[in-house]
Amino acid sequence: MKVNLKIRIFFLLLLLLITGINVRAQEGYHIKTVVIDAGHGGKDPGALGRHAREKDITLAIALKVGYYIKRCCPDVKVIYTRKTDVFVPLYKRAEIANKNNANLFISIHVNSSTNHKVQGASTYVMGLHKDEENLKVAMLENKAILYEKNYQTTYQNFDINSPQAYIIFSLYQNAYLDLSLEFASLVQDQFRLRARRIDRGVHQAGFLVLWRTTMPSVLVEVGYISNPAEERYLMSRYGQDIIASAIYRAFKQYKAKVEK
Repeated sequence: MKVNLKIRIFFLLLLLLITGINVRAQEGYHIKTVVIDAGHGGKDPGALGRHAREKDITLAIALKVGYYIKRCCPDVKVIYTRKTDVFVPLYKRAEIANKNNANLFISIHVNSSTNHKVQGASTYVMGLHKDEENLKVAMLENKAILYEKNYQTTYQNFDINSPQAYIIFSLYQNAYLDLSLEFASLVQDQFRLRARRIDRGVHQAGFLVLWRTTMPSVLVEVGYISNPAEERYLMSRYGQDIIASAIYRAFKQYKAKVEK
């Protein structure tokens, strides 16, 4: 492990010990602002299927999620990291959430696999991967930084292809891990029970888009674009409506829980 990495880990641990953040202990806590992040965009198409691109599916679903929240929770401010087909660097997405003091960050993505039979939805929070499959998903999504200028400097020479580099992510999001996991579990419950999706569970992995967020944050993989049947579902208006509705319902449940 490099010296500068050890230094970053030391100061991060020190910060967590000093702050001792306990979100649940805040009196009168309310969900006032949610940031919805449509993965990829612009020159970054994301994962590719036979007919669809990840960036188009994520944008359609993100806008629907925001619409449902604004319609049914008028007291919540909804902010999008992008509302059109534009490229937004990963660090900028977290920056948008932090600058707007968001209470929740939801990043929407589409998965892909060399096994075209794999299907289902999963939700991730920041942390250290526990198996190779989770690491592969994080590596795939983190490739978006290759479209950014000076990404080596921005991400402190982080090597997206090095398993060892992901160890540092086990220390991030600890302050908000419980709430992130709680929301992630609600999303998966809605996918399984209401949307009738195959539930691939809640996982932890080192996603750069979640790295610098300072609030509960999740990354939702809504399905596999590499599966022909699931690709058709993800492209359809019906499928996008069902998925967006499931995420919205999870948000509504989460809001009621943390505010209670």
